[in-house]
Amino acid sequence: MRPSGAALHLDLFERPAGCVRMLEGSGPATLWAPRGPALGVYVHVPFCVKRCGYCSFNTALYREAAVPRYLAALAREIDLAAGAPWAAAVPISTIFFGGGTPSLLTPPQLVSVLEHLRARLAVAPDAEITVECNPESVSPERLTGYRAAGVTRISLGVQSLDDRVLTSLDRAHSAAGARAAFETARRAGFDNVSTDLIYGLPGLDLATWETTVRGLLDWGPDHLSAYGLTLDEGSRWHATGMTGLPAEDTVTEQYRVLARRAAETGFEHYEISNYARPGRRSAHNQIYWRAEEYLALGPGACGFLGDTRYGNVKATERYCAMLEAGTLPIATHETLTARQRLAERLLLGLRLSEGVPDAWLAERVALEPGRLPALLDSWRERSLLVSGGGRSHLTETGFLLSDALFVELL
Repeated sequence: MRPSGAALHLDLFERPAGCVRMLEGSGPATLWAPRGPALGVYVHVPFCVKRCGYCSFNTALYREAAVPRYLAALAREIDLAAGAPWAAAVPISTIFFGGGTPSLLTPPQLVSVLEHLRARLAVAPDAEITVECNPESVSPERLTGYRAAGVTRISLGVQSLDDRVLTSLDRAHSAAGARAAFETARRAGFDNVSTDLIYGLPGLDLATWETTVRGLLDWGPDHLSAYGLTLDEGSRWHATGMTGLPAEDTVTEQYRVLARRAAETGFEHYEISNYARPGRRSAHNQIYWRAEEYLALGPGACGFLGDTRYGNVKATERYCAMLEAGTLPIATHETLTARQRLAERLLLGLRLSEGVPDAWLAERVALEPGRLPALLDSWRERSLLVSGGGRSHLTETGFLLSDALFVELL
């Protein structure tokens, strides 16, 4: 599944001078103090029964016997985070269990994590709590147990509604199984269910994609995330290479089909890859896009506190060993410069439908007054950027071209 706590290490205007890969045992004694009034928490559950070919995320082969040690280490990491001088005073507004396959955790195991978080950190009573679930690992008993534990939101990794495509993705569920998992979530009492899709896949033609989009929207999900395939380093597909990828024009039309159908069904296209019914935006993911702060827990998890982005060690064995030794499992950290902070705010903020304050663009223009005014004017003339009411935002076409636009802006 796609971990929403993925790192946002951006090479913006300069190589990040503060980026450090630390020697073993040389990590910080305590976590950096946040600047903002609240935090999100990302919990990485690395276990997967099988690794999908397109996946580049930090995973570990699921073995039932390995889970208790991971949970004990996670509890120790929570304790170390809670020991920071600021921890008791900063409320936790969201908790997101990503992976990996978090839904491999039994209800008692998930309860143990949530109870420990609530006991040691200032978790808000109305915190949004999301669990990513693979359809094949969902059962009425599991989801009913999650709901009783206080989970408020399920994110279901559907990816496709074509069984041929699902097989090519190494997914363990069928289209019928995905639909059954969605209905199980509804029966368990979840009124906030998100679904994931992938487009731009090998062999995925436009007709099959449109059938998938229509079929999934007919379920009535509350939120939809759709990501174009990327062959990221670390995935098997990146290592072996892929054939049969659709032409760029086809991928573009797949994106447009989704945006059009989602709008017709009453969804707000509130972020480049995300759509929501009114009031059902992902509160946790908006923390990332608004360049706000979040705590990282689990192997390979990434966090952002104060001016520092950091990442935990990836290997689950090493993660557990460091915590058993009483050491924060941080492998890297990067202190952002003022220019990097500005660039991140712009790039992340322009991913959202509400865009960014014009004052942020003015700050960026002041760094390159000879080039950027003409560039932004050209975006407006091409109907890629709209300004008004003190803010600027990308249009639907601007969203589609955002990768190239962001390179131009930097």
